[in-house]
Amino acid sequence: MAVFRPFCALRPTPEHAAAVAALPYDVMNSDEARRAVQGKPFSFLHVDKAEIDLAPDIDPYDRAVYLKARENLDALERNGVCVQDAAPCFYIYRQIMDGRSQTGLVGCASIDDYLGNVIKKHEFTRADKEEDRVNHVDYCDANTGPIFLAYRESDTVKTAIADWQNKHAPVYDFVTDDGIGNTVWVVDDPSVCETLQAAFARVESLYIADGHHRCASAVRVGQKRRKEKPDFDGTEEFNFFLAVVFPKDELAIMDYNRVLRDLNGLTTEAFFEKLRQSFNVAPAPTAPYRPQRRHEFGLLLDGAWYVLTAKDGTFDAQDPVASLDVSILQTNCIAPIFGIDDPRTDQRIDFVGGIRGLGELEKRCGEDMRAAFAMYPTSLDELMAIADAGRVMPPKSTWFEPKLLSGLFIHKLK
Repeated sequence: MAVFRPFCALRPTPEHAAAVAALPYDVMNSDEARRAVQGKPFSFLHVDKAEIDLAPDIDPYDRAVYLKARENLDALERNGVCVQDAAPCFYIYRQIMDGRSQTGLVGCASIDDYLGNVIKKHEFTRADKEEDRVNHVDYCDANTGPIFLAYRESDTVKTAIADWQNKHAPVYDFVTDDGIGNTVWVVDDPSVCETLQAAFARVESLYIADGHHRCASAVRVGQKRRKEKPDFDGTEEFNFFLAVVFPKDELAIMDYNRVLRDLNGLTTEAFFEKLRQSFNVAPAPTAPYRPQRRHEFGLLLDGAWYVLTAKDGTFDAQDPVASLDVSILQTNCIAPIFGIDDPRTDQRIDFVGGIRGLGELEKRCGEDMRAAFAMYPTSLDELMAIADAGRVMPPKSTWFEPKLLSGLFIHKLK
């Protein structure tokens, strides 16, 4: 059963919350981050991507970057922009995007739950990205970015959160430049915290929705600290990491679409001939075309949209990975027709998150790409089934929106 406990967050004072909060470090490159922080001295990007405050040609993995991150984090606290709560609390974090609301609980999850597979994964991590966040957490002596976790809904948790929201005013309530509402309540009643902690002790599993690299890195730092302090008793903060847990029914996964640079030397006619071996192909009724169900795809080629439907026998419906739309497309089209066996590294394929809309696929096909595939979104049930089976999803299977902002909650390891 899951361990999820309150903690003493280092967090912005109410008047500084909107100025500190920033998008996660991994949704923009360094140049984009430099532009984003212009006129924003308190932006948490100064901590999460501290290379923006150093020479433009610096290696983002240089030790100086991690030292600068710690310096900037300390400055936020020293200057009173962020203050640490005196007693452990849970925090309710609600986001509203395009009228859809998702409400999570901010607290600390256990590294032992990660190691023991109570916290379940569905992606592989890259060593370089993981090492970067290990250094960032270690130098900052803090978890600065929350892990996005999902769970199967608990009535006790739902009731306790709703009751607290109804009876207490939020400490933060602001809208970001992209129109997303962010509201936070501080749950500072020990008895309510005990109720919530006990409720999660009855939750069988937590699932990483987003943040596999941050999660793996936080666990590695915790293990490192355990070696440095062999007499640890398990209650130390380094045994836990910052997370926001959401009931799965409130979450939505967006489509994660594909664009291809060329047809692998094929003529249009030859391409369609190969495609029809595994898919039924028909002109799309609308343009652009958004798939309406599982195993259906939109194809944009030479300015025209088509509807593709996977034929029976092209995938194993009983296999939770093979029956994913991203797997069906990769196995029956991307690999055999386009000749792309590793979509993570091949430069002939790129990925476009659904937040950019299908218009972005048309734009890319008018610039540097030849074809595009619009995907039907992976579901939370599919994600959980794969994690429960101890399997991993293909690359670029899920795109979650809205993103959790960084800087609103910081978990100090000491």
